[in-house]
Amino acid sequence: MPGYTDREAKAGLDAKLPPLETFPNQFPDYEIAIDFPEFTSVCPKTGLPDFGTITLRYVPAGRVLELKSLKEYFLAYRNLGIFYENVVNRILEDVVRACRPKSAIVRGEFNPRGGLRSIVEARTPRPRTRRS
Repeated sequence: MPGYTDREAKAGLDAKLPPLETFPNQFPDYEIAIDFPEFTSVCPKTGLPDFGTITLRYVPAGRVLELKSLKEYFLAYRNLGIFYENVVNRILEDVVRACRPKSAIVRGEFNPRGGLRSIVEARTPRPRTRRS
């Protein structure tokens, strides 16, 4: 089987998805946790479906995510070819762009495929790492 290309590695990152709507936050310093246990997307290499649970935890600042728009946003992934790692990081970046939370964590727990279960987590603020 040939190796993965940049096209597959970047698949889904620039796809147009429904907008995440927000409303003004009314309270300080609390956390919102949202589970979406019916997440689906498609492997960009094989075209096979991927299933999992996406968990979003965030501390709102000035804006809060509106749940109906978040559900529509998640549902738009169901026919999108995108790797797990890209799913989680794309969701985090879109959430940050939409509501500018004080902090946020997106966790993707993907169903086993080929005997492997993948869990991918991304957070903001992103930890500083040193590249070698």
